[in-house]
Amino acid sequence: MERRTLTRLLAGGDAASVAALAALRAGAACVVWDGTYPAGLHARTYARRLRHTRRRGIETVGLERAVRLLDRHDQPVRLGRITTAGGAWSFMLFLTEDGDTLVACTGVRRQ
Repeated sequence: MERRTLTRLLAGGDAASVAALAALRAGAACVVWDGTYPAGLHARTYARRLRHTRRRGIETVGLERAVRLLDRHDQPVRLGRITTAGGAWSFMLFLTEDGDTLVACTGVRRQ
């Protein structure tokens, strides 16, 4: 997927998308993988990650919102990742099956 397409998809204005877009514009590495997975599976996985990050005091952005959005999304999603140039933050992107719409975005500060 082209960086230009990701830039368009991240124009939503929520905190995680704004941060991911800023990272992308600053030269972050990005990838969108082929294949799709059930959104509900990701909702459960990221709900566990939310609990884990809260217990450990790990900084996140948009994680709670992403869990809610994935839980409500009844179609498979494609995954993408943006990693900041210095590796301090990693953003996960959840896209519609065709890659045309961003379903959710979340970021976590890497330790």
